[in-house]
Parts: sequence; C-alpha cells; structure tokens
Amino acid sequence: MPAEWERQSAVQLTMPNEHTDWVPILPEILSVYEEMKREISKRESLIIVNDIPHNDTWARDHGFITVEEDGSLILLDFKFNGWGEKFPADLDNQINRQLYEQGVVKGVYEDHLDFVLEGGSIESDGKGTIFTTHCCLMAPHRNQPMTQTEIEERLKEWLGAERIIWLQHGSLIGDDTDGHIDTLMRICPNDTIIYTGGDEQHPDLLEMEKELQALRTIEGKPYRLLKLPLPRPIYDEDYRLPATYANYLVINGAVLIPTYGQSDLDAEAMRIIGEAFPDREIVGIDCLPVIWQHGSLHCCTMQYY
Repeated sequence: MPAEWERQSAVQLTMPNEHTDWVPILPEILSVYEEMKREISKRESLIIVNDIPHNDTWARDHGFITVEEDGSLILLDFKFNGWGEKFPADLDNQINRQLYEQGVVKGVYEDHLDFVLEGGSIESDGKGTIFTTHCCLMAPHRNQPMTQTEIEERLKEWLGAERIIWLQHGSLIGDDTDGHIDTLMRICPNDTIIYTGGDEQHPDLLEMEKELQALRTIEGKPYRLLKLPLPRPIYDEDYRLPATYANYLVINGAVLIPTYGQSDLDAEAMRIIGEAFPDREIVGIDCLPVIWQHGSLHCCTMQYY
C-alpha cells in the first residue's frame, strides 16, 4: 500500500446533495467542497461522484483502497457498513463497482466485500508498516468473531505489509468511527509521525503519546514526533464535535489542512504539518461545516495512484 505522499493520479470526492443528510447546511458544505475541488484540480485529476446514488459523502471510508503489486494497481473494494452499522451504507457500497464498470478508475478489481475496512482506519508508510487502532478494527459490528491475529493476517496479505502497529489508545469526544487513525496520528516522510496532542478532556490522547514515544521503525529507530494542538472545543448545541488537525490530505505538491476559524491554532497546525512536508505548499481549508457531521477534510477524500 503506497504512502499517501507518493505520486497520485486522482482524488475522489463524493458530493453532498439534496439526498444526503447535509441538507440543513447544503450551501455551506458545497462551498467547502468547491474549495477542495479548486485546490486539488490545480495539481491532479478529480473523480466526482454525484449522479451515482449514495447514502453519504465519506469517500475515505467507502472508496477503493489502492495497492501496488508488480507494477500493477490493485483496487481493493472492502465493505463499508456505516462505522459498525451506525448509519445506512448500502448505496455507498455500490459506488466502487459502478466507478470500475464505467471505466472511471483503472486497475485490477478485487472484491473484499465480506470484510469491513475503512480507509480512515489505516495509515501506510509505503515501506511495509500499516498503522491502525485496536478500538476501531476490533469494535463491535465490524468483523466479529474474527480475532486480532486473524484480522492482522488478512491486512498483511491484502495490503502487502510486513507488520501492523496497533495503537491501544486514542479517541476524540464526539467521534463516530470508533477511533479512526486519521483523526489521531499520521505517518509522514522520513519516519515522522504527526499526532493529536491530549489535554485534561482527552487523557486517552496522553496515553497514545506514550505509545508513540515507545514505537520503533522497522529498522529499530525512534520515530520523529510532531505534536498537533487540539482545536478549542466546537459544539453542536451541547455536543462537542471531534475537530482535529490530523485529518489533512496530502496531494501532489501540497497538503490541504482543515481549519476551524481559530486563527492562532490553525496557523500553529499548518506550521507543524509544514515541518513534515517542507517541499509542499501548505493550504488551509475551512472545515467548520464538515465537522458538523463529525468528519473533516481527509474523511471527504480518497486518493488514487
């Protein structure tokens, strides 16, 4: 499985429309998607899913996961079940097959629709290590009664991994995904890890930080760690939303970073992420409308190689 910063051919966006639950803020969320489209299309192709019926818009979790094998691209089609049957996803599960049959995406199609796996739940360093979280992949209503060992064996086979690193800690208040890794930590070039820092309301993130400090690369060296600030609390009425700066998207020549109308913290997050990607343009995109539905920028997108 390539690292996200490797050369891409396209990014998929599954569009909000009047048939999705974005209706109450449809103009606002469409404005965010237009900004994403504008920045991505400057640098690579876009795959826009709109006419295909869909339940929701989280392309990261219903889109193909791409791997490379002997110079060929393999399109892995896993089952998306609304993060453990929390939300309807029957239409989302038909998108990949339709894109493939229409010739929109290129590669060798592999059907893994008997196994639940969301793109937001895994991170690849492109050289044999996959990162994930125990709380997500072992959560109810995904792949039970499979054991962690059985799941790990399949991930290694399908993703071409030498090892799977399972984080035991890390969660955000208001998270629907059971702890997607792309809200918590991201692997970057040169064995660098960017991660969401903890506070008194997120003690589990402090435990995750200790786990990351103890991790070693496949060569046995410590990772370079860069800590992101937590956005100040954002609420929908009295419900705290899971805002995170870790949910950025790496594309050809740039990193698109979610911002939340908090100029000091937004700027600090962009500076830190820029340290990990010094050769790319750092672009902020206002994701306050996206966080209303408990996701952010990376959740909205899926890259192809």
